[in-house]
Amino acid sequence: MGYWGVGIGMAIESANVPLPSEVILPFGGYLVYAGRLDFWGTVMAGTVGGTLGSIGSYYLGSKGGRPFLHKYGRYIGISERKLVLADYWFARYGEATVFFTRLLPIVRTFISLPAGIARMNFKKFVIYTFLGSLPWSILLVYVGYALGQNWQAIKPWFHRLDLLVAALLGMLLLYYFWGKIKGKR
Repeated sequence: MGYWGVGIGMAIESANVPLPSEVILPFGGYLVYAGRLDFWGTVMAGTVGGTLGSIGSYYLGSKGGRPFLHKYGRYIGISERKLVLADYWFARYGEATVFFTRLLPIVRTFISLPAGIARMNFKKFVIYTFLGSLPWSILLVYVGYALGQNWQAIKPWFHRLDLLVAALLGMLLLYYFWGKIKGKR
């Protein structure tokens, strides 16, 4: 899907769905290496997609607030621990947290929710999100580009990772259904 695929993937990741940017952007970088995409076009697709997904999370936080996240957060990968961590960063560093946490794995995805709950100024939120996402996108696209011809060498590891993720997902589903069955007894 080219630039659209990178943008949509990053929007999904930034909307708190477990689709890691650490896979999306480096593969985009590989496509740059292969001559199928442009470096800066890929960076911008990732940055804009990430910003748009973050806006969705911001609105989720601002409209649903903390009660919504306590009730439904676990279904979109938001544990209480992640929310507390994001709250801590936001409370300690204020609005600049939105910029700085975009450079950190895990927290970068969830910081939009406390920003929305706190009703941070929307224009500042968008600017900080875009500017904080830009270096992250540059770095990960460059990593994929630098891997270049070696991308095929790590391809088997992605296949093994797919199997591991599928196995973990299966175990989580079994655990969930076991809890439901056990709870009904």
